[in-house]
Amino acid sequence: MEKQSGYTWKLGMFVTIGLLLFIMAVYFIGKQKNLFGSTFHITSQFKTVSGLEVGNNVRFSGINVGTVEQIQLKNDSTVIVVLVMKEDVRKFIKTDATASIGSDGLMGDKVLTISPGTKSQQIIGDNGVIASVDGIEMHDIMKSVKKSVDNIGVISDEIAIFSHSMNNGNGALARLVKDDKMANSVSNTLSNLESGTKGFSDNMEAAKSNFLLRGYYKKKEKEKAKKQEEIKEKKEEQQEKAAKEKEKKEKEQQEKAQKEKEEKQKQEEAKKAETEKK
Repeated sequence: MEKQSGYTWKLGMFVTIGLLLFIMAVYFIGKQKNLFGSTFHITSQFKTVSGLEVGNNVRFSGINVGTVEQIQLKNDSTVIVVLVMKEDVRKFIKTDATASIGSDGLMGDKVLTISPGTKSQQIIGDNGVIASVDGIEMHDIMKSVKKSVDNIGVISDEIAIFSHSMNNGNGALARLVKDDKMANSVSNTLSNLESGTKGFSDNMEAAKSNFLLRGYYKKKEKEKAKKQEEIKEKKEEQQEKAAKEKEKKEKEQQEKAQKEKEEKQKQEEAKKAETEKK
C-alpha cells in the first residue's frame, strides 16, 4: 500500500511539473507571437519579400515590436505583408513610416524593419498602410563583388604586361629606364632647351636697347601705360558714379523722413486742436 502511495505521489509530481512547463512554454511562445495583449495591424507591399516568412520578427528602432502575420501574393510583381504589432508602440509609428526587409546578422533569419517618418505627425491607424523600401539583395552584393574582382584581375594582367615590356622591351620608355646613355641624352637635351630659353630672353632684353627697335618697344610700353590709365580712369568714374548714387539715395531718404516727420506733426497738431475744441 505504501509502495502504491509513493508511486502515485511521484506520478502526480511529474504531471504537475510537466503541466507547469507546458503553461510556461505556451506563455512565452504566445508573448513572442503577440497572442496576448492589445495589438494592431499594419500592411505594406513589396516587389519581393526576399525569403521573409510568417512569424519573423518586426523591429522598430532595433526593438522587436511585432511579427509577420500574413504574406499574400497579390500579382506577379506585388506581395502584401500583414504585420501584427503591439498596441503600445503605435503612438511612435507615423503614417510616413517605411518598411524594409533585412537579415538578423549576415546569415540570420529575415526581419522586417520599420523606419520612423520625418514629416508626418499623424499616428497610423489599425490596418494602416505604410510604404516599403527595397532592401539590398545578397546576390546583388555578390554580383558587385564579382565585377570588382574581375576588374582587379584585368588591371593586374595589364600591370604584368607593362612590367614585362619595361624589362624586356626595346621601346623609348624602356630604353629611358634601362639605358644610362639614353637617360643622359634626354637630360642634356633638357639642359640645352633651358639654356636656349634663357638665351632667347637675354636676346629680347638686348633688342629693347637696340636703337632700331627701341621706338617699337617704347610705343608698346606707351600703349600699355595708356591702357592702364584708361582702366584706372574708368574705375574712378564708376566709383564716383556709385558715390553720387549713394548720396542721392541718402538725400531722398532724408527728405522722405522729413516729410513723414512734418506729416506726423500736422496730425498731432490737428488732433490737439480737435481735443481743445471739445
